[in-house]
Amino acid sequence: MFISAIIPAYNEEKTIVQVISVLKRMGKIGEIIVVSDGSTDRTACISQMAGAKVIQQPKNMGKGAAVKAGLEWSRGDVILLLDADLIGLREEHVNRLLEPIVQNRADMTLGVFSSGRIPTHLAHKISPCLSGQRAVRKSILEGISNLELLGYGMEIALTKYAETENIRLCEVELGDLTHVMKEEKLGLVRGFIERIKMYRQILREMKLARR
Repeated sequence: MFISAIIPAYNEEKTIVQVISVLKRMGKIGEIIVVSDGSTDRTACISQMAGAKVIQQPKNMGKGAAVKAGLEWSRGDVILLLDADLIGLREEHVNRLLEPIVQNRADMTLGVFSSGRIPTHLAHKISPCLSGQRAVRKSILEGISNLELLGYGMEIALTKYAETENIRLCEVELGDLTHVMKEEKLGLVRGFIERIKMYRQILREMKLARR
């Protein structure tokens, strides 16, 4: 079983090396693909220096498009999806995401933060389906139409697809893991605007999922 890690990233030079470093230490990860989604900082350069394959999107096209680009270049039977701004990622977190699939107990796993920072912990407790930390068989991702158009709604679409297609979905707890919040990255005003944009895309996908 060949495992490809895909990390969509937009201006994540401060955190992405830590994520790549954890994956590099794990022999079971066959390749690490960072999709720099129109980044204007050193995300692409730093990722390449850390040992990842880098795909550079010409402009910011959204999370779904970044994952689609990584998928097209991946060789894995199983795709590990991780956010680039994770704080506290450890090998045990990755193993928890992968083991149910490797052991053929699931076709998709969904990682839920716990015991981390209160805001991200609560967000996952209320809406675990929004988690970007997943492992999934490649054939499932390839079965989702218009993946490149989903933006931040990609996770909702993945969860809904699992439900409608009777795909075995397993939630796993990721203790002491969190991520950088948008307001911390961009400042209160820009972060708030980006958060509203994210919620709009999520809500749009939620409405479509109910049909």
